[in-house]
Amino acid sequence: MTVAAAGGQARLAHFPIAFFAVTMGLFGLTLALHAAEGTVPGAAAASIAMLWASAAVLAAIAVLYAAKWVLHGREARAEWGHPVRIAFFPAISISLLLLATALLPSAPEVARAVWIAGAAAQGALTLAVVSTWIGERTFGQQHLSPAWFIPAVGNVIVPLAGAPLGFLEISWLFFSAGLVFWIVLLTLVFNRLVFHAPLPGRLYPTLVILVAPPAVAFVAWLKLTGEVDAFARILLNAGYVFAAIVAVQLPRILRLPFALPFWALSFPVAALSIASFAYAREAGSEAHAVVGTALLAILALTVVALVGRTAVAIARGEICRPE
Repeated sequence: MTVAAAGGQARLAHFPIAFFAVTMGLFGLTLALHAAEGTVPGAAAASIAMLWASAAVLAAIAVLYAAKWVLHGREARAEWGHPVRIAFFPAISISLLLLATALLPSAPEVARAVWIAGAAAQGALTLAVVSTWIGERTFGQQHLSPAWFIPAVGNVIVPLAGAPLGFLEISWLFFSAGLVFWIVLLTLVFNRLVFHAPLPGRLYPTLVILVAPPAVAFVAWLKLTGEVDAFARILLNAGYVFAAIVAVQLPRILRLPFALPFWALSFPVAALSIASFAYAREAGSEAHAVVGTALLAILALTVVALVGRTAVAIARGEICRPE
């Protein structure tokens, strides 16, 4: 085996599950651009381009991670056994659900097949992760981070395509599970943040994930009920409150060395942008359209910066290495 081949094998062995957070961010931008159609010029064409780019990245990451399981099963199983990384596994099913949502306007039958696969995977992964959390293993406060929201966020994403496709009761099931787990985990995470040691630097960017659950839940609620009621307003404004809390922490986050958890900055901003555009459309609020547009601009710049920094990190060998 050549030195280059050996180096490639070593990198594959340490190819992290957190790479699927990249596809969540890319699909988030795709859907935010779609939500901006009619408000932001060129958003429709950009959304289509982002859909194809995001799908290609998802396919590439999926192939590489599948190869890791085949060729380096021990390292892959170690990620499942890791108290922090296990929360990133539902990012796989979330990416499929986001792909289905993005495909819905142009290819509903393909979206249906992708959604079924994503919903089934999300259900299985939620049960597996939660069963691990409450199983025989012991988890400490130091293992808890906002990344634990990822399984809960995945459940509230299910109705985004599920309700329009006609899977109404299943969508309510997943939405209910996601909402309950969000409330439970929100309490646990804030207890950890306030009363225990600060998050380690590599995980500090995951604070931004606090924004995602209420923002996604707002959009899901609209899909399920078709109206902006009091509960919908509570969800949307909770998203804004968490965004303000996170914004205060942003200078500290941006001073940290780059790592894949920085991709946590993308999807929550996308979710809040989409929610803002949805409220603007349903309530006729010009102010929310402006907020959605501003968040979309921030999101686009963030994704461009993250793509560039990830490429540099890969070239330098800062990613896919033992920790």
